[in-house]
Amino acid sequence: MARRRFLADLGRGTLAAALSLFGYRLYRRRDNVATVWQINPFKCIQCGRCATHCVLDMSAVKCVHDYPMCGYCDLCTGFFQPNPIELNTGAENQLCPIDAIKRHFVEDPYFEYDIDETRCFGCAKCVQGCTQFGNGSLYLQVKSELCVGCNECRIAANCPANAFVKRPVDDPYIVKHLGPEAAEESSLIA
Repeated sequence: MARRRFLADLGRGTLAAALSLFGYRLYRRRDNVATVWQINPFKCIQCGRCATHCVLDMSAVKCVHDYPMCGYCDLCTGFFQPNPIELNTGAENQLCPIDAIKRHFVEDPYFEYDIDETRCFGCAKCVQGCTQFGNGSLYLQVKSELCVGCNECRIAANCPANAFVKRPVDDPYIVKHLGPEAAEESSLIA
């Protein structure tokens, strides 16, 4: 009888230990989700530090155009300087210092603006213009395929708005037209 009780207690103890270990591993797996750095566009203040603080020679931060938000304006405030000399694509009229935004005619009076990510270095000049005078369809994102995944991102450490968040590697981008609620509920670390 004592032997049965001992074996039963041993079996229950082993089962409890196994369940505890299983629960702990599930908890740790949840905490060890692979993540990447990203910018919350609703917190970004377009300070320009993304262009200067990345460990890469050319920042992994790029401007993106959220086309569902865009008005396809003739006078895009993310493309043109405020009060341009003329309404043409001359360098003296553009906000982007390196001609990374391409303007394409759609139909009168609409134009589409595309970002050449190979040229963009994340200075945020176009984003600032679009945010101040337009609808905010231009914003910055960390391109996960370019980011080297620093454990302590230098841009994030120097961001005055604390706009950098960790995101799951399988859902790295915050899409602005989905709204700030979508950005907050899917971010892992604020």
